[in-house]
Amino acid sequence: MASSTNDARLDSSLLLLLERTREVYGYIPEHALIGLADALGLPVVDVYSAATFYRGLPLRPHGKHVIRVCKSVPCYLKHNGSIIHAVERELGIGPGQTSQDGLFSLELVNCIGACDRAPAMMIDDEVFGDLTAERVTEILAGYR
Repeated sequence: MASSTNDARLDSSLLLLLERTREVYGYIPEHALIGLADALGLPVVDVYSAATFYRGLPLRPHGKHVIRVCKSVPCYLKHNGSIIHAVERELGIGPGQTSQDGLFSLELVNCIGACDRAPAMMIDDEVFGDLTAERVTEILAGYR
């Protein structure tokens, strides 16, 4: 029983340290993953697994605004491909990339909880639904 308590404390400490690292760098750099693993006596793969499990702990720098386009079935059925292409066209980046000016990053995600408003996307914490390519252009203009 003591080992599961220690495991829970270690997991809790690791998540706290990963979050603090993200606050300092804006993401979790590779050298920090290795340093945390050494400091906590964990294999690097365990620290990497924890960091990649949580969406809020990116391993690459993100832009000032993170755009998450939903790729779930309801959004797919409502032609989310045109939304993805509109964002790509407007920003000149693809999924997993950040614009050269550092203003935007684009991610494709499984669900943002707006199935009733498909196709949908989020910019930072704001949800936009019932999208069209034209509306994407208008929305992005408001973030420039």
